[in-house]
Amino acid sequence: MKKKIAMILVAAMVMGLTMTGCGKTATGEKEMVYAVEAGSAGEEVAKEKGFKINSVASQADALMEVSAGTSDAAIIDLLMAGAMIGEGTSYPDMIHTDELTTEEYGVGCRKGSDLASFIDFTMANAYANGTMTEIAKKYGVQESLVAQKTATYTATDDSDVEYIKGKGTLIVGITDFAPMDYKEGSDEWIGFDADMARLVADELGVEAKFVEIDWDNKIMELNSKNIDVVWNGMTLTGEVMEAMECSKAYCNNAQVIVIKK
Repeated sequence: MKKKIAMILVAAMVMGLTMTGCGKTATGEKEMVYAVEAGSAGEEVAKEKGFKINSVASQADALMEVSAGTSDAAIIDLLMAGAMIGEGTSYPDMIHTDELTTEEYGVGCRKGSDLASFIDFTMANAYANGTMTEIAKKYGVQESLVAQKTATYTATDDSDVEYIKGKGTLIVGITDFAPMDYKEGSDEWIGFDADMARLVADELGVEAKFVEIDWDNKIMELNSKNIDVVWNGMTLTGEVMEAMECSKAYCNNAQVIVIKK
């Protein structure tokens, strides 16, 4: 009798392992697949939590995966969720549920660059005179703004600011990411980050030029001087702040799970 019971237990264990290997949990439930942007804070938190992930090129692609049924959920920025899901948006049949993290956005410059100091100075003035809030209202992100304290610009000997003034362009590295940087009915980039980058370019007396980049390569793009700044709803992670000279935080954000209703 004991031998028979042992054989049944072994068979049950083998069956459980087989089911887990077929995309199910040990209890037989289907394992959720989460679509995430490669290299994003969403991918980072999904890995930390041990989620089964489907890495795609952008957060917009992550939403498309859920819409198509090829992923069960997406993990995207709360600010993007506000612009892209729910009534009157591109995905009216989707909702966001859990907030997995709280975080802040900042602007990334080359390590040691005085451009970060100039951006802090410009944003502090724009916040004080109301310009920053008006731009935020235009794109519905005013509730997420971080108050900007008084700042001063400090130039460095090997000045990035003077380098940018000399070539006449501020090259801004971005991805298509509403409501921060996106196109709508024209070839012109719009969005909260795009408008703020233009404001900084105006203060520098140069033209803002927007270049789409592979988000995974943003640090390499900066260091090779293919771009001058990363301004695209970038989360201020420890890794980012170690590799770049970053501005002060300017927007609050979170990583949220998005599913179909």
